[in-house]
Amino acid sequence: MTSSAEQMRAWRGPALLTYGFRPFFFGAGVWAALAMTLWVPMLSGRLTLPTAFDPVSWHAHEFLFGYVAAVIAGFLLTAVPNWTGRLPIVGWPLGALFALWLIGRLAVAASLYLPPIAVALADLAMPVALAAVIGREIVAGRNWRNLIVLAMLGVLTLGNGIFHLEAARGDYAAQGYGLKIGLGAMVMMIAVIGGRIVPSFTRNWLVKRGPGRLPVPPMQRFDKAALLTLLTALLAWVVLPDHLVTGALLLTAGTLHAVRLARWAGDRTLAEPLVAVLHLGYAFLPLGALALGAEILAPGLIGMAAAQHLWMGGAAGLMTLAVMTRATLGHTGQTLTAGPGTVLVYAALVVAVLARFAAGIWPDQAPVLHMVAGAAWILSFAGFAVLYGRLLLRLPAAKRI
Repeated sequence: MTSSAEQMRAWRGPALLTYGFRPFFFGAGVWAALAMTLWVPMLSGRLTLPTAFDPVSWHAHEFLFGYVAAVIAGFLLTAVPNWTGRLPIVGWPLGALFALWLIGRLAVAASLYLPPIAVALADLAMPVALAAVIGREIVAGRNWRNLIVLAMLGVLTLGNGIFHLEAARGDYAAQGYGLKIGLGAMVMMIAVIGGRIVPSFTRNWLVKRGPGRLPVPPMQRFDKAALLTLLTALLAWVVLPDHLVTGALLLTAGTLHAVRLARWAGDRTLAEPLVAVLHLGYAFLPLGALALGAEILAPGLIGMAAAQHLWMGGAAGLMTLAVMTRATLGHTGQTLTAGPGTVLVYAALVVAVLARFAAGIWPDQAPVLHMVAGAAWILSFAGFAVLYGRLLLRLPAAKRI
């Protein structure tokens, strides 16, 4: 049987299409920086895109259903072959998936001149095709435990479809059901997949360091209870976003996941930012739940948008950045350690998230804080594209298993 390495060596096309993480991680980094570069002048009214979405809805959509969807695609196309033992998708089929993602970005950006149904179909084509590919691999590999990942991808795609419907009706989609469903699916992905990789990578690194406290193995009874509580809180948030019960559930879920994170020995990883950033990225999940819960119970305390950005920019942004940097280093044969440039990329994103959160607390300073957040965000993802582009675009080196 042909191995993954043999299949990749047999490919004679662009190096970008030798593995799923390459086009999607590079595209995600470039798009995250470019979309924010466009968003900052849009926010001040100096730029208008030919999109049918209002500026805030375009911004929210292109982060959650544009950037995050690309990272998820790159991650799954790289991880699923390891989960199932089957060959990865390479070459022109991979290029076709990436092209569908690019078409979705262009269709949304130019949606003012296109029928809403055409925009929705163009944007949904990649995640639907990805779900079909991943579903086929999971079933063929009889990897039933990861069907939950396919289900969460389906919910994320459903949220995107509802977002398009709300935008086509003229609703403010940035606060609609579609965004909440999509954001909830993303948060659950971080809780489930992050709950596997954070303690696993931490354990692997700490074992090499010598004796000491190790992470509690994942998916204990406590983890399952924390995940079930989070799922219940997210469902309540989608259906009853302002109810006191929802606020209480979010506070409970946030507390449980803070305890869950503390069980993974993150305090012992500070010497290696490549590992420590996984813990910091996950930390924004309970922080976001606690902030949303507090805002529901005491409206005006933080601001709903600021609280949501702890999930959007913090949990999703930093966790995906952490995964992209680690996976790129590992799968291109590099040493698994974060250099000064990578640390700067992480730090800039943390500054962006904290500045955006602070803008909700101090609205008088919001214009300045928005500019700081935007500039730091661009620095982070443009920095990723520059630093890691040379690894993602060049001919593949020996693959680390």
